[in-house]
This record gives sequence, C-alpha cells and structure tokens, in this order.
Amino acid sequence: MKQIKCGKGVFRFSVGPWNMHPGADPFGPPVRTELGFLEKIRLFKKLGFGAIQFHDDDVCPAGLNPAATRKATREMKKLLRDHGLEPEFVAPRLWEDPRTIDGGWTSNDPKCRRYALERSLRSIDIANELGTKRIVLWPAREGTYIREAKDPLLSCKRYLEYLNALLAYDKGIRILGEMKPNEPTDAAYLPTPGHFLGMGAQTSDPKRVGVLIESAHSLLLGIDASDDMAYSLAAGKLWGVHLNDQDGLKFDEDKSFGAVNIRRAFNQVWVLARGGFGRKGEWVGLDVKAMRTQKQETAHKHLANSLAFFGYLAEIVDRVNEKTVQKLRDERDYEELEAYIVRLLLGRKG
Repeated sequence: MKQIKCGKGVFRFSVGPWNMHPGADPFGPPVRTELGFLEKIRLFKKLGFGAIQFHDDDVCPAGLNPAATRKATREMKKLLRDHGLEPEFVAPRLWEDPRTIDGGWTSNDPKCRRYALERSLRSIDIANELGTKRIVLWPAREGTYIREAKDPLLSCKRYLEYLNALLAYDKGIRILGEMKPNEPTDAAYLPTPGHFLGMGAQTSDPKRVGVLIESAHSLLLGIDASDDMAYSLAAGKLWGVHLNDQDGLKFDEDKSFGAVNIRRAFNQVWVLARGGFGRKGEWVGLDVKAMRTQKQETAHKHLANSLAFFGYLAEIVDRVNEKTVQKLRDERDYEELEAYIVRLLLGRKG
C-alpha cells in the first residue's frame, strides 16, 4: 500500500470502482470494456491503493432482502480482506432510482422520501457489515431545476429530519456530506461544505457530522478547494477528500489530480500536510475519470498519474521553507512569495 508522509500529514489512498469505467457519456456509448469488480480491485491493489470507496449497490444489488444483503456483504468483506484492502465508506446511491427523480429526502412525494430513508438505513447496515462507520452523502438530486418546484423551508426541515434519522439509527456512524452546487440538478440545497456543517450543527449529534471535500465541486463554486479543506480542517470536520482537477466552471470533469492547475493542486497537498490530514485514519480519495479516448489497456493511467502527481507535490511541500514564507508574509512582499512558490513548482531553488 502506498503511503506518503508529508509535513504533519500521513497519506494513504482510496479509490472507487466507478473510477474505472467504459467511457460512456451523455452523448455517446461505451468505448471500452467494463472490467469486473475482481479485476478492478486487483488493479487498485497493484497501483498502491489501500481502501475502496463504495456505493451501496457496488457491494450488492439494492433490491436484495436483508438476509441476501448480509450474505453478499460478507462475501465482499472477505474479498477485500483477501486482497489486503479496507472499506473507506458506503454511500447510498439514491440518484439513479426512478423513485428519486425529484430527489430523495427532499422529494415532494412521501413514498419517495420513505424509500430514500430506507435505502440509506440499509446502507448503514452494509457499512457495519463491511467494517466502516463512514457514510458519505452526495445529495445529487436534493435541489431543484426551478426554484418554485419545492418549498425551500420545508426542504431544509426534511433535510434535518433525514440526518437525524440516520444518526438515531446507529450511534456509531459518522456522516460525511459531499457538497456540490449543481449537476445533475440546476441548483442544490446546501451547495457548500459550510452550508452542510451549518445544518450538521443543528442535528441531534453534531460531533458525528462532517464533510468530504471534492476538488472539482469547490471549483464549480468558484472556490479554491484548498480553502474549503482549510475551513473544514480548522473545524475538525474534514473526514475525507476526493482529489481531481477541473478546467474551469464546466460540468464535473473529474480530471487527473494536478493535470490542469499544478499550483492549485500544490495548495491542496500543502494544506492537508499542514493540517495533519490522515493521522486520525482519514483516506486521500481519488474521484477521477479516464479520458474517453483512452485505450482499454491504458485506461488506468489517470489513477497512476494522480498518485504520482500527489507524490511529486508532497516532495515540493517538504521543500517549502516555512520561515521564508512567514518572512515574506510579514514583509507583505506577496510578489516575492508568489515567485518563491512558482520557482519551487518549476524545480528551481527557492
């Protein structure tokens, strides 16, 4: 398993099975063969990952009864153990079911809200059986395409009721909100980590509500991801990250980490290192996609490259002279500070 120590941080890496995909998009069919799960985890292990991120239906089909769910989950746990991998989290994949076309816990339909809750509670059961207490919530359709479609006050109330129901179901879980401002909905409720932590503070147990920051989701807000990470680290609430990159305010591109803006990626590694990320068991997760044009035999390079770029940046972070940085801050010589950082990134002496 790949592990990097940098500053105060200890970094181990996780990946989800969706990171290896056949290349279909809204405008075209698959262009590569879908790998089986066993092939994927063998590849992930070979690349140096130590943990797997799961949606509930990555573990077993969503329609299985409780007994069949337990059986399938135990088989998955054994498969992970046999390959020396851990489960990082389980996330209920609510957004692909026809019953959640108008959202899950904020749906106008009480039957759909009940389905979303029941499936989420089942995800907690799966997480417990796998051996993780982390539940990630990506509220993909918890918003609207037109603002009049839902009562926003009632939606906030339903949001809180849903979180409290999860917290009451299992006193050991930790909820990680993975916030995103748009896509697939036009505008999401609680679009930022700050919104979610504000809602978390109103729950029955705020100590068990934190966030997972995804680089691209911050960028889609026009915010530097390192600032979102710093805010959450300062609050003791950064319990996961999804690193990737993004070429401007477009759709969620999930490019290889550091492939678009190396300085922006550097600042994410630097803040994680300064904040001691990973020392309490947190994982550095990737959420990246191969280019659609990539051939089958090299469709894993986005993963290998992201890991390599993180490692290169960690080496640069270790070369940062904090006294020099502080001196330039004290002198308010930000032009020279910028030049110092750029020289480091270009491989020149600071």
